[in-house]
Amino acid sequence: MSSANFTFLVYGLTVAWLILFVYVALLAGRDRRLRREIEQLKQMLHQHKRS
Repeated sequence: MSSANFTFLVYGLTVAWLILFVYVALLAGRDRRLRREIEQLKQMLHQHKRS
């Protein structure tokens, strides 16, 4: 494998890993937001049942 091909391989893999990390971070943020919203809805439901 020539050094130019190896360089492009390294760049490509680096970009792929960066995209993967960004995607996982976005999913984690969405998960956290949904969990917070579910907890708020549970509290609202609990308060509504008391009334």
